[in-house]
Amino acid sequence: MDRKPSITITERDMDGIEALLDRQPVAESERYAALRAELARARLVEVGKLPKNTVAMNSTVTFEDEESGHESRLTLVYPPMAGGPDTLSILAPVGSALIGLKVGQHIAWPMPDGHSRSLRVLKVDYPAEAAHR
Repeated sequence: MDRKPSITITERDMDGIEALLDRQPVAESERYAALRAELARARLVEVGKLPKNTVAMNSTVTFEDEESGHESRLTLVYPPMAGGPDTLSILAPVGSALIGLKVGQHIAWPMPDGHSRSLRVLKVDYPAEAAHR
């Protein structure tokens, strides 16, 4: 089994994601267990101290599915903002996998179908996040 990479999350993102998880139906709790485990092991930093190459809420991340070689470029958002083109919900398995990773890191993440996907972060941009700093 792959050892999970270290992750760093801002205090603001942690508060927002935990509040979101607290509002999810109890029947859905198993669905978000992996995200909760990620949050529990994350290193917390103040917003201004997050390294620029780290995936955060509202950042746009270019990542690769290491098995297929397919690259995607999506903005990590909360569910109300998801559904638009080029958006990825933090509650989606891939969104949960990417939060807190730095450029160059990869993670094997369980998918709902029982398989695992290995994802590697290639680039992180902050067009939306910069407005909130």
